[in-house]
This record gives sequence, structure tokens and C-alpha cells, in this order.
Amino acid sequence: MSTVSLDQKLALAKRCSREATLAGAKAAAVATVASAIPTLASVRMLPWAKANINPTGQALIISTVAGMAYFIAADKKILSLARRHSFENAPEHLRNTSYQGTGRPHPAFSRP
Repeated sequence: MSTVSLDQKLALAKRCSREATLAGAKAAAVATVASAIPTLASVRMLPWAKANINPTGQALIISTVAGMAYFIAADKKILSLARRHSFENAPEHLRNTSYQGTGRPHPAFSRP
């Protein structure tokens, strides 16, 4: 079993948090555009939305979607990196956790 120094662990944590931040920022940018277009279009075209959603409400809708996308994407990235690094540091007999089935597909999935 290899020993990892505290400096190496801190460097790995810093790199993982940077990757998670970048993934969250990308997801937030995509979510902002994806939510802004229908929100702004509906306020211009639908009478109910024009009467009831003011600019503050529009900004709240768009920023809420962007914030949720940021935190969900960053959390998923952190969890995937933690899982990958925990498997790398695990003993050999614990690394292979995949299900080893019979090796043949179910008959329902075969094509005629």
C-alpha cells in the first residue's frame, strides 16, 4: 500500500475542486441560456406571463435555474472524482466491484 503525503492530498483536493468549479460554471452557463430564452419569449408572447412576471421575476427564474445547475454539476463532479480516487487507492481485492453476470444476453434483447 502506498503512502500519500499531506501535500499530495491537498494538491489533489485543490485540483478536484477546480475541476468541479469549472464543470459547475459550464453547466450554469448552459442552463442560463436554456432558461433565459423560453422565459423571455413567454413574457413577450403570452398575455398571462406579460401581466404577471415582472423583470425581477424573470431574473429570479433564470438565476435560480443557473444556481441549481451549478451546484448539481459541481456535486456530481466531486462525487465522481472522489469515487475514482478511492478506487485508485483501494486494495486490489476491492477494486473490481462490477457485477459479473453469465456473459450472455437475455433472450428478450436478441434481434431476430
